[in-house]
Amino acid sequence: MSASNLQTLPNVLAGPIVRRVTTQSVTFWLVTSHPYGFDVLLRNLANQDVLFEGALESKQVSQVPIGKHAFVNLLTLSLSAKVKCGTQISYEIKLLSEAEPAISLVDLMPDLLYAKQAQPSFVVKQNLRRVLHGSCRKPHHNSEDGLLVVDAQLEAAKDNNECGPDLLILSGDQVYTDDVAGPMLVAIKQTISHLGLFDETLTGAAIDTSHKVFEHPHCYYQRPELLPDEPSSENTQKLFFGGKRKPIFTSVNANNHLISFAEVMAMYILTWSPEMWRHLDIDDKDIPESYRSLFATEKVIITKFVTGLACVRRALANVPVYMIFDDHDITDDWNLTRGWEEAVYGNQFAKRIIGNGLIGYWLCQGWGNNPQGLDELYKKCGGHFSRFGITEHDKLVEHVLDWEHWHYHLDSSPKLLVLDTRTQRWRSESNMNKPSGLMDWEALCELQQELIGQEAVIMVSAAPIFGVKLIETIQRVFTFFGKALTVDAENWMAHKGTASVILNIFRNRKTPPNFVILSGDVHYSFVYDVSLRFRQNSPNITQITSSGIKNQFPDKLLIWFDRLNRVLYSKYSPLNWFTQRRNMLVKHRRPNNHKVRTLLNGSGIGLLKVNGDCSDVEAQQLCASGKVVTFEKKD
Repeated sequence: MSASNLQTLPNVLAGPIVRRVTTQSVTFWLVTSHPYGFDVLLRNLANQDVLFEGALESKQVSQVPIGKHAFVNLLTLSLSAKVKCGTQISYEIKLLSEAEPAISLVDLMPDLLYAKQAQPSFVVKQNLRRVLHGSCRKPHHNSEDGLLVVDAQLEAAKDNNECGPDLLILSGDQVYTDDVAGPMLVAIKQTISHLGLFDETLTGAAIDTSHKVFEHPHCYYQRPELLPDEPSSENTQKLFFGGKRKPIFTSVNANNHLISFAEVMAMYILTWSPEMWRHLDIDDKDIPESYRSLFATEKVIITKFVTGLACVRRALANVPVYMIFDDHDITDDWNLTRGWEEAVYGNQFAKRIIGNGLIGYWLCQGWGNNPQGLDELYKKCGGHFSRFGITEHDKLVEHVLDWEHWHYHLDSSPKLLVLDTRTQRWRSESNMNKPSGLMDWEALCELQQELIGQEAVIMVSAAPIFGVKLIETIQRVFTFFGKALTVDAENWMAHKGTASVILNIFRNRKTPPNFVILSGDVHYSFVYDVSLRFRQNSPNITQITSSGIKNQFPDKLLIWFDRLNRVLYSKYSPLNWFTQRRNMLVKHRRPNNHKVRTLLNGSGIGLLKVNGDCSDVEAQQLCASGKVVTFEKKD
């Protein structure tokens, strides 16, 4: 960029986002265009006591350069005194540099504030009573953005001096790196150029460096021609795709699949913040003529999405946010089967694409969930980044692929456990096409140890543990014929070993008597109350699935699935005895005032209201359309 253009770059490219918050520490995440230092002031809003004040030392700031003018920052602060649960903390962050006076984030971005605020703020909550949750936010899906509901909830609470949500849990598909609209890809290209996001050398690809991707005639809407393929693995291809030549990556919407680390990082910046959009000019001059009509349609949706980003940024700056990946954060069908893994990780180019997505997840999502727990990963990976680029990129990819501690928990009441259902899979040894278990035996044993002695627990699983039986049956039939990838046969019951262990965990008398399971993934919402048949002291299990934040299931198809599921798998149906969970009694909560009896379709965000021991659980879907749907419990 020229010097004049450089001066117009936003100081803050994305964030701030409030991440892990305890009674003793606070973590913030943001991306800046310069390697700033930081000065932070934290106050107890009730009595104005100072909880932290001063310029941050190196041990309090972890800064990773991702481009010439882009730096990911994680600020981890220890409070001067342990605060009580319910304390509201305001914060002021100033950017420090030798070249200019200190700049406050609020001065740069006054739209971070709600009407009655002087500084953004959040509440320290250890006793969880109101939790917002959701998954699946695809920018170019033609629906409203559910994260705007989060902003509305916070605004109403602050206007009325009421208690807002305790935290926000994003349970997967925060970005879609495998399913990108044409206008978004144009924006990504310009963002990479403006920020000087790092180039990388690509081995085994049709292009030798990542920046040349945008010069290739297949860059827009034709990326399957650029994605890796295994023509030599003829038998594998026949097993996967019935002999039809197709790229290794199985997303049905891979026309603009992201490839490079720079593309992934640009996607995060553009998905969470309005700042870079103000410096972009989205046109179709590089789009092939045959795709310009689609581009125009997508541009209308993306333009509307961008208008809400200031409110989304404000919401994420005023409530603690926790995240976990699902497949689209990396690529569709990520680690679905052993055969998929062998095809992808055996191809250097494919492995690089997966690794780039996971590096982006670490820097933008995983790191803030558990900074102390991921400190070892930072020590391994941080040295690969410098102001001049990424060194030993393949080794960096190996580090993140080998990492086994993406799961985490909060010592809250009830305890919050967030599961990694993607990287610790129980692979089938008998057939490479059979779906892997979502967690392996060792990970499930570790989970059970976390549960022992707890009175109640909120457990976050990207995919529902108890799914819609009809859909699971369809997936089982396709799996039998070797077509698991065709129907995304990814559910907890698809692998006998995983299904048996997770159900036994619920049956174990040492595990909590009350479970709440939060899930997403499926692009519709539903609530189940689950108990054990033939046992007097059964645990109470409430599974709440909220999906998507900005995504929906085909409406007519979902209505038919709902009807058929209720008929074929009614309470006394003999078909129930052919399912893995035949000893579990599943009761459906009915969405009030809605034409669909069990399954709710509509973008939005879920709201969990719960008491301390999870014996009283209320579930609502706060629809982006403005409708509030309560799932009514049967007597």
